[in-house]
Amino acid sequence: MINRNPCITNLKAGYLFPEVAKRRREFAAVHPDVKIISLGIGNTTEPVLPYINTGLVEGARRLGTVEGYSGYQDEGLAALREKISSIFYNGRFTIDEIFISDGAKCDIGRLQMLFGAGTKIAVQDPSYPVYVDGSVLAGAAGGWEGSGYAGITYLPCTPENDYFPNIELIPQNSLVYFCSPNNPTGAVSTRTQLAVLIKAAVDKGCLIVFDAAYSEFIRNSSLPKTIYEIDMADRCAIEVNSFSKPAGFTGVRLGWSVVPKALKYAGGESINADWSRIAGTIFNGASNIAQAGGLAALDDEGLKEIRRLTDFYLGNAKLIRAALLKLGINCIGGDNSPYIWAQFPGRDSWEVFSQILEKCYVVTTPGAGFGPAGQGFIRFSAFGHREDVEEACKRLSTLF
Repeated sequence: MINRNPCITNLKAGYLFPEVAKRRREFAAVHPDVKIISLGIGNTTEPVLPYINTGLVEGARRLGTVEGYSGYQDEGLAALREKISSIFYNGRFTIDEIFISDGAKCDIGRLQMLFGAGTKIAVQDPSYPVYVDGSVLAGAAGGWEGSGYAGITYLPCTPENDYFPNIELIPQNSLVYFCSPNNPTGAVSTRTQLAVLIKAAVDKGCLIVFDAAYSEFIRNSSLPKTIYEIDMADRCAIEVNSFSKPAGFTGVRLGWSVVPKALKYAGGESINADWSRIAGTIFNGASNIAQAGGLAALDDEGLKEIRRLTDFYLGNAKLIRAALLKLGINCIGGDNSPYIWAQFPGRDSWEVFSQILEKCYVVTTPGAGFGPAGQGFIRFSAFGHREDVEEACKRLSTLF
C-alpha cells in the first residue's frame, strides 16, 4: 500500500480553529440551555450589503444566458484585475501581475509551491497558523519540537518590541511571512517599520509574503495599507489580499495575489512566470459569480458598502476593547483591526479560554494557538452581531 506523506505526520495534531470548535461543542453538550456567544473565529456574520449582493445575483443570472455565459478564468477576469490595480495600487501593476483566487488563505498555501522543501522560513510570532502549517506540509519545516516547528525561525512580536519583530533574526535567503494589520495581535506596522523590513529583505536576499487581508480596516491614514507603498517592495514582496472580511465574502471566496514582474529568484528567473504556470496548472480560477460580486464591490457604491461594513465591525471592536480595559486587562488592536489581543500575564492561554467560556459563556481564541509568543494572550474577534457583542461585553464584566 502507498505510504503516507511524511510532511503530514509532522503537523502538530489539531488545527487551532477546529480545536476551539470542538471545545465549544463539548461545553454546549454539558450546558444545553446556555446561549454561547462567539468572539473567537474571525468569520463574518453580517449579510452581504445590497449593491454588492446585486452584483453576485446579476453574475449568476448572466451565466444563464448565451451572451453572458463564461467558463474557465484561470487568472481572473481582466476587468476585475484592472479594477484591483487601479483602486488598491494606483494602477501600478498590469493585469498579468495580479492573480484572482478563491481567497488569501488558499493563495498562501499554494505559494509554497514556488519555493519547495529546502526553503528557509521566518514568521511573525504569533501569526496566522497557515503560514506555519503550510510550510510544514510543503516540507520546508520539520516536526514539532515542544515550542515550535523545526526549521522555522520565529520572530517574536511582544509588548516589549511594540509587536514589531527584531529583523536581525531573519535568516539569509529565506521566505518571510508578514501580516499587517496583524492577525492575531491587531497591530499595524508603520511606514518606517515596513521600510526596515523591506531593506532587510533586499539586503538578505529574502522574499516576503505580505498578508494585507485586513487593510480595509485601517482608519489611520498614516499607516500603509499595502506593502507597495514602500520603496523597493516590488523587488522582494508578494502581496495577498481578500474580499472575505471587508465585503463579507468568507463564504463566497474571492481574493487576489500581486506578483510583480520585478521579482526574481537568485538565478534571475521570473517568479511571476512561475506563479502564472502554477495557477494555470492546479487552479481553474475563482467562481465567475464571486468575481461579478468583486466587480460590484469595487464600484463607488460597493466601496461605500465596504466602508460601512468594516465600520460596523470596528464598532464591535471598540466595545470589546473598552470592556477589557475596564477590567484592567492590557490589550491592543481594535482600532485599525477587527481583532483585540488581550494579555493575561503568567496564565496559560487555554486555561484562560476555558475560564471565559465557563464563567461568561463566551468563546475566544487562545493565543498559544498562534505560536509560542502567543502564550498568555487571548484573541477577541469583533465579527459578530451587535446585540451578541453587547451581551458578551456585559458577561465579561463578571470575569473577575
